[in-house]
Amino acid sequence: MSFPDNPRILLTNDDGVRARGLKSLQRIAAALSDDVWTCVPAEEQSGAGRSLTLHDPLRVRQTGEREFAVTGTPTDAVLMGIQDLIPGKKPDLVLSGVNRGANIAEDVTFSGTVAGAMQGMQLGIPSIALSQAYSWQAGATLKWETAETFGAPIVRKLMKAGWPEDVLININFPDRPPEEVREVEVTRQGRRNQDIVHAEKRTDPRGVDYYWIGFRGLPQSPEAGDDLHAVMEGRISVTPLHVDLTHMETHHELRGLLGGAPPRE
Repeated sequence: MSFPDNPRILLTNDDGVRARGLKSLQRIAAALSDDVWTCVPAEEQSGAGRSLTLHDPLRVRQTGEREFAVTGTPTDAVLMGIQDLIPGKKPDLVLSGVNRGANIAEDVTFSGTVAGAMQGMQLGIPSIALSQAYSWQAGATLKWETAETFGAPIVRKLMKAGWPEDVLININFPDRPPEEVREVEVTRQGRRNQDIVHAEKRTDPRGVDYYWIGFRGLPQSPEAGDDLHAVMEGRISVTPLHVDLTHMETHHELRGLLGGAPPRE
């Protein structure tokens, strides 16, 4: 893997064309290249994961000289940007984000931000997801300056080093101002000790029940070395992710049990 001096960069996100984090991502990309293109969902697609729009037409609105909004998911946006909307050569790099909120631990399985980077990787383009952690408490402010301060230098180092073709890089910036960020830590994907996502039952003014998916701000006790622990401790987390979900230890055990002709009663 090698990058030209002025790489062509495709930007995407899952927070939509009006997202504040997109401005941060554009600032990061501008420090790396002047050949930057943007193709994002027209509306917020948080939690969309790797979903594709299969049963509705996709429409594109050009929002700037090199900017497009797609009526679909992050996966749709990256697919259309690479295959149709960007003329000439394909992008050298896909950057997805900067997401409003961290994408760590189990988040990566339903994150549209990670999905945008994953689609770029699937199409053979080195891809990086970037997210800015913040507190869910009322009145909390997002510290976009942290991602903007460290984003380009970290991406530049990654581009110089390279990484395998079947890997995407997931970067999470902690909920701290730049001067309080401790260090960069290369981490593994963590796991929360409790399920923080829940469906809250409510009743509308007509007396009909409905549900609202939300997050519980439950205390966590992550393990040292994982992404959740790093971000909680004020470090920038850099995690290499890949698509293969096969658990090889169980795979080997089941081969001995079930391999060969199918069992019959």
